Amino acid sequence: MSYTKKPRWITSEFEVYKHLKEFAKDNRTKATQAENILWDSLRNNKLGVRFRRQHPIGNYIADFVCLSKKLVIETDGEIHNFQKNYDKQRDFELSCEGFRVIRFTNEEVMNNISEVIYRIIEEIV
Repeated sequence: MSYTKKPRWITSEFEVYKHLKEFAKDNRTKATQAENILWDSLRNNKLGVRFRRQHPIGNYIADFVCLSKKLVIETDGEIHNFQKNYDKQRDFELSCEGFRVIRFTNEEVMNNISEVIYRIIEEIV
């Protein structure tokens, strides 16, 4: 029997990752305006580190993640006003996986992207 190590970017059990990956692809095609604005500022190593978007971690899909810095960034629309307990549990489970989670509202991203980027840079240095 040969053992094959899973790639480091697979941050879930392999079967879970395969399942969530399909949802993540769909999420990328249906990105919110805020997600698109933030992605434009994060993509192509613009902050000196690589970010992935809609990336499975554990049983969740992170909006954005920098694997090298173990940083998850979430953009929260109005639905998050009604799922605070879920978000709290999700953040806890991601922290148990070793990730720090920072959240921004869609309004913060759309109205003050420079402040959002400044706060992200503070987290990655």
